[in-house]
Amino acid sequence: MLRIPFLSPEAPYAILAVLILFIALRPLKAMQRSITNTAVFFVACLIGDLLASQLSSGTLSRAAGLWLRQLAVFGEGLAVLRFLGLAFFNLLLPRIRIQISGILADILVIIAYIGWGFFRLNLAGVDLAHLVTTSAVITAVLAFAMQDTLGNLLGGLALQMDNSLEIGDWIRIDDLSGQVTDIQWRYTALLTRNGERVVVPNSQLMKGRYYVLCDKHQANPTWRRSISFNIDFSTPPGRIIQLIEADLAAASIPQVAVFPAPNCVLLDFGPGYAHYALRYWLTDPRLDDPTDSAVRTHILATLQRNGIRLATDDHTIHLVEETAAHKAEVQQREMQRRLKAIASMELFARLSDSEKEYLASRLVHAPFATGDIITRQGAVAHWLYIMVEGEAEAWWQPPTGPRRLLEKRGPGSVFGEIGLMTGAPRRATVIATCDVQAYRLDKAALQHILEQRPEFADTVSTILVQRLQRFAELERSYFEEQDVEAQKPPGSAAIGLRIREFFGLS
Repeated sequence: MLRIPFLSPEAPYAILAVLILFIALRPLKAMQRSITNTAVFFVACLIGDLLASQLSSGTLSRAAGLWLRQLAVFGEGLAVLRFLGLAFFNLLLPRIRIQISGILADILVIIAYIGWGFFRLNLAGVDLAHLVTTSAVITAVLAFAMQDTLGNLLGGLALQMDNSLEIGDWIRIDDLSGQVTDIQWRYTALLTRNGERVVVPNSQLMKGRYYVLCDKHQANPTWRRSISFNIDFSTPPGRIIQLIEADLAAASIPQVAVFPAPNCVLLDFGPGYAHYALRYWLTDPRLDDPTDSAVRTHILATLQRNGIRLATDDHTIHLVEETAAHKAEVQQREMQRRLKAIASMELFARLSDSEKEYLASRLVHAPFATGDIITRQGAVAHWLYIMVEGEAEAWWQPPTGPRRLLEKRGPGSVFGEIGLMTGAPRRATVIATCDVQAYRLDKAALQHILEQRPEFADTVSTILVQRLQRFAELERSYFEEQDVEAQKPPGSAAIGLRIREFFGLS
């Protein structure tokens, strides 16, 4: 049996328990303040225990010493229970991956305090039945005086019991939204996207309505978002819906769920325009605005690529009138930019200036947003793209196995020239790695030049052979790994013949 002079019989065991728990709790940096305060409280109780042993002379001092010792022992027990609670809820439970809120931990520790108090009172000879009767009256008075506080306490308990709200959940209350960081006995703490810590009384959560965003108890936690835009009546709604849905389905946008797939709907009619909404499912509520912005960028790029402009209200009055000189200057700058794009292409290096100007006038502005697919392997499309701004990656998908990165391309790159000239399917998939500004050149634009200069097909065929040779080398490497003989790329004469047949030249 442990015994220390001048201290109560319980003190040695309390000291041993506190030392062990204090050492165990040292790694908890976030709890250092609570650990230190509890240790100071325990030392104060030990000092009270020592003083109680010194009060031995006189009847009055002996009675005071007895009461002081009882209080000191009771305080030592509280300190031990506090350390046990810290160790259990902050060391043991996290190790077995169990997380509970602060309010539940506090309530369990308080229950332990009350149990310890009743135990010490019983040892001191206090009649507990009489105490319970007296405390019931006191409890009723306190309950009436502390209605709001008790409402918050019971609200916090209810939130914990029914699991309607958990730490880590994202919730929205009216115009406030944030992530639940703690549930205390009086309040629930939220951290907003602006980094603000908001304290919401538990009674408010119980009385009102709140929304849990991306409920983690669902099979696929998502939150539906809606992006609105207006298009004039000149474009059929079916075309708008098909273009937007196809673009979002093909694009790879972070935080946008693949399933359920984004869908575009015609919501309403306005003065001179149709009101559309693109609805998608967000997987991370923290990134709502950035993801909305990325989706809007894709919508705008798709519309611009297809020559569709956003509508303005018919009642809008434009007070600034562009002069003819200003319009001519803007058109001249755009033409120079297009001529520069045409001149950078080896494919059209031997064309005359007038022919290059003709092709430049037939270019179509085709922007792409980050993640958009510019060309898809295997697709048949009779046009090419000239990239003037941005970056993209070209990927080749072999018959089996993972896809392979061909190269990364920047401004001045051309995609789809083989498909434009011969009608062959795309040989690679090109994906925009950032926002891309490009021009599209269609087959119809080259038809006139080839009809006037059929020999141009032979000139172009030599350049296309070089393009095909690069793909042939990649395919040869793959087929050698598979121990299969690769096909040889067609020669210049064969490609020239394909070009003539594709454009209907004699």
